[in-house]
Amino acid sequence: MLEQARVAALTPAAAATGIHIGMRRAGAAAIAPDVPLLTRDPLAEEHLLHETALALLQYTPDLAIAAPDTLLLQVSASLMYFGGPRRLHQRIATTLQGMGLHTSLGMAPTAQGAWLLAHQSSDRTPRRTLQTHTLARRLDTLSHTLLPSAEPRREWLHSIGCRTLGDLRRLPRAGLQRRCGTELLHTLDAAYGDAPECHVWMQPPARFFQRLELPDYIEHAEAVLSWAQRLIEPLCGWLVARRRAVQHFTLALEHERGRHARPPTTLPISLAQPAWQTSHLRNLLREKLGRLPLEAPAIALSLRVDDTVEQPTASTSLFPDPGGSPAEHARLLDLLSARLGRERVLQAQPVADHRPETANRWCAAQDAKKSPDSVQRSSSHPDPLSRPPFALMDRPFWLLDPPIPLQVQQHRPVYSGQPLRLVRGPERIESGWWDAALTVRDYFVAEDAASARYWIYRERDTEHARWFLHGRYA
Repeated sequence: MLEQARVAALTPAAAATGIHIGMRRAGAAAIAPDVPLLTRDPLAEEHLLHETALALLQYTPDLAIAAPDTLLLQVSASLMYFGGPRRLHQRIATTLQGMGLHTSLGMAPTAQGAWLLAHQSSDRTPRRTLQTHTLARRLDTLSHTLLPSAEPRREWLHSIGCRTLGDLRRLPRAGLQRRCGTELLHTLDAAYGDAPECHVWMQPPARFFQRLELPDYIEHAEAVLSWAQRLIEPLCGWLVARRRAVQHFTLALEHERGRHARPPTTLPISLAQPAWQTSHLRNLLREKLGRLPLEAPAIALSLRVDDTVEQPTASTSLFPDPGGSPAEHARLLDLLSARLGRERVLQAQPVADHRPETANRWCAAQDAKKSPDSVQRSSSHPDPLSRPPFALMDRPFWLLDPPIPLQVQQHRPVYSGQPLRLVRGPERIESGWWDAALTVRDYFVAEDAASARYWIYRERDTEHARWFLHGRYA
């Protein structure tokens, strides 16, 4: 990264080639001609820092932007929830790595102490500690050049043999304050926990919209996923911070502008139940992008959320539900619908009708939100004389479409050469007078010699009544 034609920041790979901070552009290009040299963009850095802050809000609501390249997180209340400091540290590092960021993390009882541990150049000193006395011992070994307020007096401090923060603390406070001012002493006291720290916590915006310019043309939708991760992580942090969940959001892939301009490719995402978990949204987006035909190269991405709902409350039961929770079932439906298509993942929806063949309608599983009672109230042709379905007899889960005609021997229905014995019934169904499918039947539960059960019916109000097999029991 170049600033005023000099190297201001570099990656470890670039440092391995011999490039160092402060080197001029021409020297860096001569040493490593294959290393890309990018000019620093403060606006892009500020935007990226804000994206990162939104993403980390999923770990704590107390987050402050302390400097152009620093984020401070108060995680004392989050340690137990995320399984301890080690696991929380790993999860934060994984989130930042998934966004394609190279960061340095520090964890300490004080914010200034964590900042110093994160900025140390030596890998021998651990960057994570939870005890104040351990933090003081580790800070004493760090160079005082890490403190920006000590930079103007660096030569003088070196001339008197002061090399580390421990040496700096052992100097007389009155004399150090006269020469270096109060800011240096306050920073030292805050790092060691001897002075309070005050921060302004970040407030998430009321609405979520993020846009990302891609570094190059992307011609395949699958390759968009790695960049879309930069948008999914801030979305999940924003949802957690506002205690909201999303059920519909839209990813837009922008294409070339100018003479060859074309409208963006929009990818609407719908979920069976509201969600806010990163892994679920990322997996769902992966399935959607895998089936998206990209007709033109993408040059930018944007993610918009227009509607959210409150996060569902956590289960208060002592034991988990057998077979998985409703949220797990909803995540499975989302993945199946994204992989197979909404029209191929269906769910039965009861309808207020006594006729078995019309008492159910198949609809997309993600849209099956109404309860049977609500469907009954919304029926366009209710039967005023009918009682609730399935009130008299057991109904089989396996219905035959169409019903199979049965032979009759000695006044008994026969199926597969075996006479059937009527064990329950009749259940009389007279329904459908308001449409062309008038149904007048007597239903029975029948058994064969092997005790297999069948659901059969006999026609009524006909000159030659026939028997039909309509369902089978398990």
